[in-house]
Amino acid sequence: MDIARRTVVSAVLAVRNEERYIEAALKSLLQQETCDFDVEVIVVDGDSSDSTKQIVERMAAGDPRIKLVINKQRKTPYAFNLGIQEAQGEYICILGAHTTYAKNYIAACLEELKLNHAGGCSGLEVTRPGCDGLQAQLIAWALAHPFGTSSRSMRTRGAGFADTIPYPIFMKSTLLEVGGYDTQLHRNQDNDLSQKLRSRGYKLYITDKTSCEYFVSPTLAALSIYAFKAGFWNLISLKRNASSMAVRHFVPGAFVAILLLSLASLFFMDTAGSIGLWLRSPFFLLGAVYTTASIAAASHIALREKSAGALLAPLVFLLLHVSYGLGTLSAIVVNARHPSSNLGHGREVLLNHSESKSRCHSCD
Repeated sequence: MDIARRTVVSAVLAVRNEERYIEAALKSLLQQETCDFDVEVIVVDGDSSDSTKQIVERMAAGDPRIKLVINKQRKTPYAFNLGIQEAQGEYICILGAHTTYAKNYIAACLEELKLNHAGGCSGLEVTRPGCDGLQAQLIAWALAHPFGTSSRSMRTRGAGFADTIPYPIFMKSTLLEVGGYDTQLHRNQDNDLSQKLRSRGYKLYITDKTSCEYFVSPTLAALSIYAFKAGFWNLISLKRNASSMAVRHFVPGAFVAILLLSLASLFFMDTAGSIGLWLRSPFFLLGAVYTTASIAAASHIALREKSAGALLAPLVFLLLHVSYGLGTLSAIVVNARHPSSNLGHGREVLLNHSESKSRCHSCD
């Protein structure tokens, strides 16, 4: 008698030097509620130099659901495409190692994907500090507040249909239809993929029936580097796929540009003339508006969290926005473009690999 094969969901994690977080992330996936489906976990390691690989190998030895794949390219979109290649599941979750997932995360997202006739579905993303201490907590608060990352950010928005979704689940066939992730985008590859899905008529949905906890970088230095790179890659992403980017992605760049131009006027314009006064006024006006909004946001956090330490958040907001904006301006100055190497072939490899696997399965 034939027994119906259970649905398989493949959870793909792109990791590199994640020894601090990987074990907790894997445990949260191995403990998923799987009433009517099975889970496999594919860890795509970017040739880590710490103990990430050893931790994964140890856990894989104790649980055959974990599979380790090495990504020699060390780039995130390559990792995702490798995971899609190796996935045996009808459905694929694109996940991260800095995150732990509620026990019903995959089950709830899978159910909501079907109920809402969506092309992709994710749970809510809850931002947590990467370690103990006020500095890490301030970073988490800043990134999770609309003033820090906009009201349309994946970290701040609620349930409903969205342009981009965090830690999503898709049908594998849907990912193959758009060719997987663009390997020439080392950042914003999720925005690019989401836009291509939406352009084909697929809807993306965030459910509030489950959630995951994302642990942010714990130091201000790490936040600054992260923000600068994110801002830098926005210009490259715009050139690569303009429809995948929104005006909000370039607001910090405009903010920093106005500040720099106005600040320059303080030194190079006639301080006594009316023209110099008008040229300097944007600096003071923008500074006053920004400071007021920043203090208001910090006060909101302080009241909500009942923490006087949150009143220091304006310093983190400023660091985040200036670093992000400088990244965008730097990209403009150097006319940044996507890599000129053959990274784009990763998409062709994904498609060819998947087509060959489909032919093999049809012969079984």
